[in-house]
Amino acid sequence: MKRILTLGIETSCDETAAAVLNGGREILSNVISTQIPVHQKFGGVVPEIASRKHIINIMPVIDEALNTAGVELHEINQVAVTYGPGLVGALLVGVSAAKTLAFALKVPLIAVNHLEGHIFANFLSSPNLEPPFLALVVSGGHSSLIKMIDYNNFELIGQTRDDAAGEAFDKIARVMGLPYPGGPQIDKLAKIGNADAIDFPRAKVSDFDFSFSGLKSAVLNYLNTAQMKGEEIDKADVAASFQRAVIDSLIDKTVAAAEKFKLDKIILAGGVAANSSLEENLRGVCAKRGLEFFYPSKILCTDNAAMIACRGYYQSLIKNFAPPNLNAIPNLGLVTTN
Repeated sequence: MKRILTLGIETSCDETAAAVLNGGREILSNVISTQIPVHQKFGGVVPEIASRKHIINIMPVIDEALNTAGVELHEINQVAVTYGPGLVGALLVGVSAAKTLAFALKVPLIAVNHLEGHIFANFLSSPNLEPPFLALVVSGGHSSLIKMIDYNNFELIGQTRDDAAGEAFDKIARVMGLPYPGGPQIDKLAKIGNADAIDFPRAKVSDFDFSFSGLKSAVLNYLNTAQMKGEEIDKADVAASFQRAVIDSLIDKTVAAAEKFKLDKIILAGGVAANSSLEENLRGVCAKRGLEFFYPSKILCTDNAAMIACRGYYQSLIKNFAPPNLNAIPNLGLVTTN
């Protein structure tokens, strides 16, 4: 059987990544060059610096992905690239590289929604996973519930009305003086804290939407009040209590949505999926309720190009190709239904 080789390219934020997939689920290579050490001194991603680093890294990363996969550039059958959402300058580097390669190779160009890519990371970790299912996508910019009907048919049933969960994690970590990236630091600190120490609020919003701005404000007020009073703060307890409030909201909505739409499979996706407490608690709840739970490996939770190539492959099956004048869309909506 002839191999279908997809080159995936991802540059939506501060990771320069390239991968080669055979078919939809066989990873031949998955190379990621992270910029975390560069941005740590600033306490967060600096868009201009990220773009410049992508320009330096993009071709060496693609070369490494091809070499690791053991394939020549001319063997690539199609090129898939993230075109949004993300930082516009960073996205443009990947889109420009992908357009150039697709044109030179005379192969199809596939424009991939970054958040849809996160969902498809689960297909790489779970070869037997098939739609339909409910996806909880949790990242720095999105907290969403998506009903996946088939590989190219999605329905958005809930999303954040204000701050995303990942954004709240990063903000609280920064205020607490924890290093960037903040999410993993909160997760680590919470392991030694008491999650019942502080009763932070859970927003009550209708249907299956999320809201974390009120929780974020409550934690900031708690920290500021304690500081003004000269009271000592147990950072571990704050981290654990805050994290518990976020996770409770995410899990409650997810399980309720699965029951309403009669879906017996739940998948977790996005950068915040790497949070160990979220994964453990959602897995436990699913087990108690008889729901199947799927979760990508850690390397596939964060931004990577293998998930982009996977999503691109399934788009190619319905010939959902991009025009040669493809442009980056930094505020691209989360879900499209094909």
